[in-house]
Amino acid sequence: MVLSCDTFVAVGSATVDKSTIFGKNSDRPYREVQNLIHVPHLEHSEDMLKCTYIEIPQVPETLEVLLCQPYWMWGAEMGANEFGVVIGNEAVYSKEPDGPPALLGMDLLRLGLERGKSAKAALDVIAGLLEEFGQGGGCSADDPSWSYHNSFLIADAKEAWVFETAGKWWIAEKIVDDIRNISNDLSIRTKYDLTAEGLVDYAVEKGYWRSSRPFDFAKAFSWGNVSDEPSPFSREGRGRYLLRTNKGSITPELMLKILRDHDDGICMHGGFRSTASMVSRIDSKRELTVHWFTGTPNPCRSFFKPIFMSSNIEIPKQFTATLDPNPQTLWWAHELVLQKKSKQATGALSNLEKKFLKLMKELINFPEREAQRKSLSLDAFNEEWAFYQKELQ
Repeated sequence: MVLSCDTFVAVGSATVDKSTIFGKNSDRPYREVQNLIHVPHLEHSEDMLKCTYIEIPQVPETLEVLLCQPYWMWGAEMGANEFGVVIGNEAVYSKEPDGPPALLGMDLLRLGLERGKSAKAALDVIAGLLEEFGQGGGCSADDPSWSYHNSFLIADAKEAWVFETAGKWWIAEKIVDDIRNISNDLSIRTKYDLTAEGLVDYAVEKGYWRSSRPFDFAKAFSWGNVSDEPSPFSREGRGRYLLRTNKGSITPELMLKILRDHDDGICMHGGFRSTASMVSRIDSKRELTVHWFTGTPNPCRSFFKPIFMSSNIEIPKQFTATLDPNPQTLWWAHELVLQKKSKQATGALSNLEKKFLKLMKELINFPEREAQRKSLSLDAFNEEWAFYQKELQ
């Protein structure tokens, strides 16, 4: 069983300014390139949509999205849409068997962002498609036998939802004015707000649960024992501790720090590593919502670049890479420079990040400065790229 990824959210009074703060590290195979892509708001005339493995009916209109996408799949590990909805997913393992190739959890994530104008609407999209088409299929280009089910953390400016699955079955918990994190275990217990129709009856019928007790989803569908609290030495336990001890004072800068935490492996290194990272500050004024993406592996050695989705996004062509170690792509330029000058490069990238965090703060309260917000993102991309090109000469 491969354990990977951590996703975090703080909503309302849990943050300094009552915004929603979201963050995720996508932990994937070491050499699996993950690209940042932008898909505009589109109208569609075609009837069917090809996802990673299967086709499903297309909808007439899809929303603008920013996606962190492993190079080989249609879906995405995390992302945001034009309405300030963000989603991150996690691999989970349950008593329900893996099915044949169907929708990947990453496909469901992208579909939720493309079709949902709020966190709850995105949840409804994912739930409906899961029930209709199921989830399944190889989750790695290198190892098609690696398959898993998924949990999701879905958020917007008002609220967040944890949505957990076991096969076609699902359950959801609403988060308001609070903190939450998910890793690789089913985590919804007896407190929940929505379920697939017939979930509890199915669990009783399969012998996963006795009907006389309050239903506990994690205990019913997980393999092995489920403790009341995650181990403090696990990524989930460490993440929960960091959120709890900072509740009420959480900022984007703190979320960046959490994603870079090495105690118990939130910032993961090794055969699996944090191949891309994302932080979002979701504002009730959509034009002031800002996302930070690395586009490169290991957040402890990466530059989180700001993007305002309201500012006619331009993602440079260098953000598209494959397994070919091409130094004319951001992913591989970063890798090659860090291999040569790890300490010096990390320091330079950290200074760039501090510079652009300061510039971003100067713009965040001025909705009329759209041109400057667009320029900020392009300047961040260009300065990072110029640094890599200089170091590779």
